[in-house]
Amino acid sequence: MEMNATHTSLVAIGDSFTEGMSDRLPDGSYRGWADVLAGRMAAREPGFRYANLAVRGKLIAQIVDEQVDAAVAMRPDVVTLVGGLNDTLRPKCDMGQVKDLLEEAVVRLAPSCQRLVLMRSPGRQGPVLARFRPRMEELFAHIDTLAARHDALVVDLYGADVLGDQRMWDVDRLHLTREGHGRVAEAVWQTLGYEPEDDWRSPLPPAVPPGWLTRRRADARFAREHLGPWIGRRLTGRSSGDGLPPKRPELLPWDPARP
Repeated sequence: MEMNATHTSLVAIGDSFTEGMSDRLPDGSYRGWADVLAGRMAAREPGFRYANLAVRGKLIAQIVDEQVDAAVAMRPDVVTLVGGLNDTLRPKCDMGQVKDLLEEAVVRLAPSCQRLVLMRSPGRQGPVLARFRPRMEELFAHIDTLAARHDALVVDLYGADVLGDQRMWDVDRLHLTREGHGRVAEAVWQTLGYEPEDDWRSPLPPAVPPGWLTRRRADARFAREHLGPWIGRRLTGRSSGDGLPPKRPELLPWDPARP
């Protein structure tokens, strides 16, 4: 890993994790780790350009079909690719196809940029995701293989205990909080060769376990506001990202006010 890196452009592709849910801004839009990272890179490099093609709910096939060619055409210094996790959370998932599509994306992206960054996504502690962990870990092993084969960087968020802490996750239990996104930005920052500014792996203070009534209320809210709608979309073949455009579809000079 090089130190004191200099990069003039960044394109981020993927799903809700890269779009920035649930790091909500006052106007209702999402910030997220990729925007934080872009702002920090722009502060070091005048004229820095950034695009974020990510859209919530996208499966790896959609990322390949809708985002990869656009990213390749931009020929940025850095591309971040996070995808495939939404596929692993589906009851029916063809892991062979998921891995083949991820490899297709890497093969197309790697020659188009100076640095391709892949990630082993963070996983929240708890019983709900336990049934999907074998698929997730199969995906992450494949990411390691692809990175070694195509000289890509890997950010191991899955191996960071602090990102499994439930306090790092929003009430929907699927997306990181603002602090979680900040730590991901720092992790990618360091992986790209910039001087560390924080210890993104540092643990949170000891937690006071919530009482039984607090847990039940949280479970009820989760089921009403998030689990129910998620199941409804699965049953009807809809996605939370249907009809939504990418948040920053063009590779333009960094502007923190730009939606």
